[in-house]
Amino acid sequence: MEYSIYQAKARLSELIRMVKARRRVVITERGVPVAEVVPYASGRSEKIADRIRRLTGTGAVIPRREPFSAEPLLSMPGAVGRFLEHDRE
Repeated sequence: MEYSIYQAKARLSELIRMVKARRRVVITERGVPVAEVVPYASGRSEKIADRIRRLTGTGAVIPRREPFSAEPLLSMPGAVGRFLEHDRE
């Protein structure tokens, strides 16, 4: 079922009843889906690998193609002190 943002605000109780009945509801803005309301799954434990696979499948997560690496671009001794000194002026 789809609701515009306006309709979802006006019919929130109806929307919640639908979700409680295990139906998913899509919220749209100018006809474009922007949110999905799904039933709450209490106590459901999901492994991180399964969650990543699920989110990747929906397009919410885009996996990196290469390993992440973070190295300083340039080391400037005393730079932090100079920055703080300048900031105090």
